[in-house]
Amino acid sequence: MGKLLLLAASVFLSLLVVELSLRIAGFLDPSFYIYDHDRGVGLRPLAEGWVHQERKNYVRINSRGLRDREHALVKPSGTIRIAVLGDSYAEAFQVPLEDAFWAEMERRFQQCPNIGRRRVEVLNFGVAGYGTAQELITLRKHVWDYSPDIVVLAFTTGNDLNDNSKQLSKDLMRPYFVYRDGQLVLDRTTLDSREASLRFRLNHSALGSAWDWLRQRLRILQLVNSVVRAVASGGLARPESSAAVREDNSGGKQTPVNVLINSSDEGPRPTEPGLDGGVYDEPVNETWKEAWRVTEGLISQMHDEVKSRGARFYVVTLSSAGQVPPNAGNSEKSLRGQGLKDFFYPERRIRALGDRAGFTVLNLAPLLKDYAAKHAVHLHGFGSQMGSGHWNQTGHRAAGEMIGDWLCAESR
Repeated sequence: MGKLLLLAASVFLSLLVVELSLRIAGFLDPSFYIYDHDRGVGLRPLAEGWVHQERKNYVRINSRGLRDREHALVKPSGTIRIAVLGDSYAEAFQVPLEDAFWAEMERRFQQCPNIGRRRVEVLNFGVAGYGTAQELITLRKHVWDYSPDIVVLAFTTGNDLNDNSKQLSKDLMRPYFVYRDGQLVLDRTTLDSREASLRFRLNHSALGSAWDWLRQRLRILQLVNSVVRAVASGGLARPESSAAVREDNSGGKQTPVNVLINSSDEGPRPTEPGLDGGVYDEPVNETWKEAWRVTEGLISQMHDEVKSRGARFYVVTLSSAGQVPPNAGNSEKSLRGQGLKDFFYPERRIRALGDRAGFTVLNLAPLLKDYAAKHAVHLHGFGSQMGSGHWNQTGHRAAGEMIGDWLCAESR
């Protein structure tokens, strides 16, 4: 018994030394994502720590589960509130909070002479991996609590379309919308199946919740989880230079297309699928046609609901790295090399939807393409991976300035 007690004490002291050493070294790698009954996944309130998505960055989540500063629920008088819906571009884990495009947009719009003495307040509801379905649910379940005057949908043309299709996405951690009898209805079969599984029930039992509580607080458990995650993914959040394979629109033909794989932090969120070249072609098979139909239906539904609340609705289409290289010739070369026809097809299609439905669309990619060429800068990527992946600080700043100026013009 004495030897067992000595062994237990030795193990405890060893673990304590490792835990203290990790804290002194500043290691902090918690889970930023939690399961959400309505949307499949959400950001964990008050989580903070280091992320390694394309670059090392310290991230804090506020008490309401937003990657943002704290905001009062009641809108202050004399304030224009803007809610931003989006995916990883809006979540912006790759850059400091103050460098995100929506923070720059807030500063830029605040200088607008058309708004008088009113204060501008932007709230960010972006979560990595979200499609338009999850963004619509976020609007319904969370955004209206803050009484926004303006809702901006940040639409990622590179992957939002497949995120809205169960056939293209094959992601079991998200809800979908489908057309039934001509009506766009919620399809929760993926989430309902997950919630019925034994693993889910164990993870959300008292024992599972206690383990999650410990993992959020003990750095040694975070280290073990980080190593396991790195081994499983082959590396932390790195851009892949190799070609992935997609289904061609013409039906079944396999065409290589460069994609960005964003390995997830631990938690229920799967790997984000990244960019799919199929969005840059006119859809000819039924899967892609239906994906466009659902996507356009979701955006139109979002517009109708925002309008019914007396708020203004805007759509901003973002960019992918291939659309906005510093050298315009590289964009054309990339387009031809991937067998694609038109890097700006989705931009024109979303703008046409806005013209039909009565909302305004800002297509950023053509503007950012000109900006990158004029200033000879990469707007996507970091370090050795410059020119791929998400926006860097330059990309966020340019996008935020453009959106802020556009909103100023729209407020006349």
